[in-house]
Order: sequence, then C-alpha cells, then structure tokens
Amino acid sequence: MGARRKSREHALQILYQMDINRIKAEEALPLFASLLDREELLPFTKELVLGVEKHKEFIDTIIRDHSENWRIDRMAIVDRNILRLAVFELLFRKDIPPKVTLNEAIDLGKKFGAQDSGSFINGILDSVHQDLATIQDCEHI
Repeated sequence: MGARRKSREHALQILYQMDINRIKAEEALPLFASLLDREELLPFTKELVLGVEKHKEFIDTIIRDHSENWRIDRMAIVDRNILRLAVFELLFRKDIPPKVTLNEAIDLGKKFGAQDSGSFINGILDSVHQDLATIQDCEHI
C-alpha cells in the first residue's frame, strides 16, 4: 500500500475518533499513534487531520451545499469524514489531482463504509468537483 493511501486511511480513522469522542487533533493524534505497532504517523496524515480540523466549518458548508436531502449530522460518521478529507484535498491541496482525490475517497468508502458509501461519496464529490471554479478562492481562508 502506498504511503499516501495509508496516510488517508489513518487520517480517516483519526477523524472518526475525533468525531465520536468530540476531541481535538492535538489529543487524537498521539492517541492514535500510540496504537500503531512500530509505525509512526506519516507527515501527510497529520497534514490531512490538521487541515480538516482547521477548515472543518467551511468544509462542512461545502458538503452541506452539495448534498441534497442530507443533513451532515445525519450522514454516517465514516462517510462524513471521508467527504471532509476529500473536500479538504480538493480545496486546499492543489498538488493532488482531483481525479486522485475522488478515486481515493470512493475507495475509502468502499473499504470502510456501508454498501452504498462509494456511490454516495461519489455523488457528493462529483458535485463539489464540478463547482470548484465557483467556490471562493480557498488560498485565503
């Protein structure tokens, strides 16, 4: 498994932990790292978790605006956090091609989510991706 994919999986697990336990990244990152057996958190994992945490309110607004008939608090926790990761990458990580972000998010949904998670995530992210040009310049948020 590639380092970026492993980082995304770890980031998803940490964001899930933060969501369930209502804790901040500064507490969740060391807790998760302590569970790893001779592995360390990859820098990309920390970048993702801290980035999602920093921009969570804005990211959630984007998700909310692109998810018809779904309140963000009613989404499955796994799906919600995969969407947060992917929207963060789409908006703030210009070094990652959108197609890579979309594919990785769908794969995470298939691996960690429910049976329909992949298509649910794909639908919302496709809508976000189509509107990227109209979403305000995220470099200054």
